[in-house]
Amino acid sequence: MDSAGGIFNYLAIAFYVKSYDYHVVKAHMQNVYVARQPIFDGNKNIFAYELLFRDGTANYMPDIDGDVATTSLLTNTIFTIGMDTLTGGRKAFINFTENLLEKKVPLLLPKETTVIEILEDVKPDPLLIDACKQMAEDGYLIALDDFVYKPELEPLISLANIIKFDFRSTSKEAIDAYLNKIPKSNLCLLAEKVETHEELDAAKKMGFELFQGYFFCKPEILQGREIKGNQLNLMMIMAQINSDTFSWDELEQLISRDIGLSYKLFKYLNSAFFSRVSKVSSVKQALVYLGEKEFRRFVSLIAMSQLAKGKPNELIRAACIRGKFCELLGTEVQEKTSSPSEMFTLGMFSLIDAVIDQPMDKILSKLPLSSKIKDALVDAKGRLAGYIELSRSYEAGRWDRVSRLSQALKLDDEMLSNAYLRACQWSNITFKASLEESANKKHN
Repeated sequence: MDSAGGIFNYLAIAFYVKSYDYHVVKAHMQNVYVARQPIFDGNKNIFAYELLFRDGTANYMPDIDGDVATTSLLTNTIFTIGMDTLTGGRKAFINFTENLLEKKVPLLLPKETTVIEILEDVKPDPLLIDACKQMAEDGYLIALDDFVYKPELEPLISLANIIKFDFRSTSKEAIDAYLNKIPKSNLCLLAEKVETHEELDAAKKMGFELFQGYFFCKPEILQGREIKGNQLNLMMIMAQINSDTFSWDELEQLISRDIGLSYKLFKYLNSAFFSRVSKVSSVKQALVYLGEKEFRRFVSLIAMSQLAKGKPNELIRAACIRGKFCELLGTEVQEKTSSPSEMFTLGMFSLIDAVIDQPMDKILSKLPLSSKIKDALVDAKGRLAGYIELSRSYEAGRWDRVSRLSQALKLDDEMLSNAYLRACQWSNITFKASLEESANKKHN
């Protein structure tokens, strides 16, 4: 979207909510919680993200309807934050209320990246069907959420590109029965709330092409598999670099010994992304160039990407976002029990079992991490466990639980969304360097 179009659309959305009290709308725009949930294709590549949101003032102003909440999401996320912060240029699934659909508000958004998601409780009356028909003719993708077949939905089915089935609330038998009633040849089937690899395989066999859920964060544990030496070395580097008591000399030796890690570190820093005149050729030079804090984070990302070969890129992104999110939360809490580096390590290592495909206790028993981190990640005990559960709840859009956990941790409710978005932005920027280096490598 160009700047002129963005300004026009911002004004159009602002005009739409003009009938509401200005101060109420302003409060909503400042307190929208926004998270994202990845949607994968059959090869576990990212197809899109669904934006999960809740109005932060809902607990205090429960009579505000969904129109203002959705509108504040659009103004706050798309025009203030920037959609790319959340989606990285991928498509975005966005839920619209029945009223906003009838008023054709989705037409204010770019059709190239917007998927209009129609909720299961929307009534398919003539006005709504006519609006959806125009949006479909204009090139927008339309998805039907939490699909349960009803004859009155036929007009919307004929317009839809994607139909989503909830694998938690709908049985396989019911899904099979619904599939026999819809024209699958013209539709893409999306399985949502897929939480295990077994459910993923079952959905593929049923003909589903897109998949949403946290199966990619779950380990595929195979009996007899051991942690390899190079994996242990990479995890040792991640643990030591984010420790408050590490030795730079020892760390330099560890990194230098890992040819793959040091090669990637220098390759990234000497890529076009950084536009350097003189090349970085040593660990100490990399430290001076990046600074201690970003050097820690950057090496952690590279080590994680090395460990996660063959895994979805989204798993690495999720680990990076959790690490940065926990670090930012740790700086805001009044009762500081851990350093920013330890909080970053906590978030990054919360997904290490899915990266290594080994039980968490087995992995952490081999690493020099603090007892607080081990208690949190292995036994879900201690104060740090609350930060991990808060991160997971935020990612999944379980907003009531997010509020309870943030209160228990004495965190300011209003800073959560800002911290999450900053974590997404940091992950995007850091990831871009690695992706650019990979692209350059393919073209050379």
